[in-house]
Amino acid sequence: MRFGKVPRAKLPTRFGEFTIYGFRDEESGEEAVALVAGQPPLQAGVLVRIHSQCLTGDVFSSERCDCRDQLHAALALLAGSGAGVFIYLQQEGRGIGLTNKIRAYELQDQGLDTVAANEELGFEADERHYRLPAEILKYLGIPSVRLLSNNPDKVSGLECAGIEVRERVPLEIPPKSSTREYLEVKKRRMDTCFRASEKQLSAFSC
Repeated sequence: MRFGKVPRAKLPTRFGEFTIYGFRDEESGEEAVALVAGQPPLQAGVLVRIHSQCLTGDVFSSERCDCRDQLHAALALLAGSGAGVFIYLQQEGRGIGLTNKIRAYELQDQGLDTVAANEELGFEADERHYRLPAEILKYLGIPSVRLLSNNPDKVSGLECAGIEVRERVPLEIPPKSSTREYLEVKKRRMDTCFRASEKQLSAFSC
């Protein structure tokens, strides 16, 4: 993985002031941004949030998921703490892409849950990877983090890519009536997927 010139600029937000960095992998073309609260160099073990793009939730305020609420809660927490990193990845629909995500929505409207819909389309429950955010953290000079996440897969992914995760800090969002079923499926079905993934990782070297 190789970055081109990394631009950065001040980014005032309703949550506080950040510095935004733009990253592009010259090999794959994959892009991401990092919002940094506080002045570099940040200390090891700083709080980090890795957030996958959710156009329907983040931009259009969809209530099929809690992605927008997680985004806002994380930015407020990082800005309020005075130091931290928010990495925003273009991994829509747990990595299946925007159009396929809408296809999955269509299947969910017909009665499938979120995991079953992805599988019906020929995908894993979660297609995301975490090499790019790991390389971003290395670029920023951060060898270890406290990861703001409910997803153990992110811990495994970062550690396999050379970032130490000192602690996983839960980001709990109270469910709404519109998201309760989504969150229950995510907890019940995705926890099983995470445990399977961790078991596979323990059987092979990273």
